[in-house]
Amino acid sequence: MLDRIPFLVGLRYTRAKRRNHFISFISMTSMLGLTLGVAVMILVLSVMNGFDHELRTRILGMVPHTRIEAVNGVNDWKALAERLEQKSPHIIGAAPYVEQQGMFARGGNAQGAMVQGVEPKAEEKVSIIGKHMAQGSFDSLKEGQWNVVLGQQLARSLGVGVGDRVTLMIPEASVTPGGIFPRMKRFTVSGIFSVGAQLDANLAYANLSDMAKLGRIQGEAQGVRLQLDDLFKANQITRDIINQMPPGYRGIDWTYTQGNLFQAIQMEKHMIGLLLSVIVAVAAFNIISTLVMVVTDKHADIAILRTLGATPLTIMGIFIVQGLTIGVVGIILGVIFGIIGALTVADVVAWIQGMFGVTFLDPNVYFISYLPSRLELSDVLTITGFALLLSFLSTLYPAWRAARIQPAEVLRYE
Repeated sequence: MLDRIPFLVGLRYTRAKRRNHFISFISMTSMLGLTLGVAVMILVLSVMNGFDHELRTRILGMVPHTRIEAVNGVNDWKALAERLEQKSPHIIGAAPYVEQQGMFARGGNAQGAMVQGVEPKAEEKVSIIGKHMAQGSFDSLKEGQWNVVLGQQLARSLGVGVGDRVTLMIPEASVTPGGIFPRMKRFTVSGIFSVGAQLDANLAYANLSDMAKLGRIQGEAQGVRLQLDDLFKANQITRDIINQMPPGYRGIDWTYTQGNLFQAIQMEKHMIGLLLSVIVAVAAFNIISTLVMVVTDKHADIAILRTLGATPLTIMGIFIVQGLTIGVVGIILGVIFGIIGALTVADVVAWIQGMFGVTFLDPNVYFISYLPSRLELSDVLTITGFALLLSFLSTLYPAWRAARIQPAEVLRYE
């Protein structure tokens, strides 16, 4: 009969005798260790997933997946876009651009920025900028009006708002009767965007034709920016396109500008996951010491079970069940607390920042200004399976040791 009930006996043995509270304390410590390790792993990996998601949706939503430039400029960007779409079925959007590094000045404030000359209607096909306007309208970038849309942090640094005037200086000399001066032009701020990323501090948009005139670009644009159906194939798609183009064209995909950041986040996620798995492993292997002490404490009980007909396999099953009970309870609690933490960490951090006036993520340093979190079922299942496997492996040696107890030797001294 005992061969059929190792589960019930294992649950009964989870608690040591009343006189031996130390073993109960060790069991609780192992359980809490697993709870903490699993919860922290779920929470941290969710935050890393959040950073990864924000990079894809915000940074790569503003930065083109790839761009095709002409050395001597593009005279007809629409014809070039149609030509590129014929060469690659992976292109889902195209827009012209003129890119110019410059410095904005307003009163005593000055701030460097990258100015993108764009066609507002076409830009919506390759960028999420139109969905993140905090003030004004992106459609206000009309030819000849010399309007500019600034990032929120950039506008704050300059101390300007919608309707104010700013001066753009570009590092190209203009020869005048008074000497050589940088080229300058007054713009009117017609909009302010906010994507919650570092781009808010160093990016601005102006009309395509206005920037082409200011930068003395040959043709309508420098090139076209492309939106692809799979951004992770951008490098290969770009090479394929360039190989089919005549000389005078070059391709630049997002991995050249943001690839290091993306790879760093992926590497950090893997390394942090590996380090945190050590915490779970230590907590799981604490089950070994717990069960070894329980085996020592239960020598007489094990001997009696053996004399009543329990097989070594039954004894092993009893202690495996006991160890897994500790592990399963700790893992379940860890999963619960980890999920709750992953779903609420952004609000908790925001509350702490508001309550104590601290800033954990400075947008001038990091590419976002808040702590993101994205809970993924695959991570929860992987962590749970890993912890369960370690818990099971931790029970094998103590259970094997208990199964080797010889009842005659034990009962002789009882």
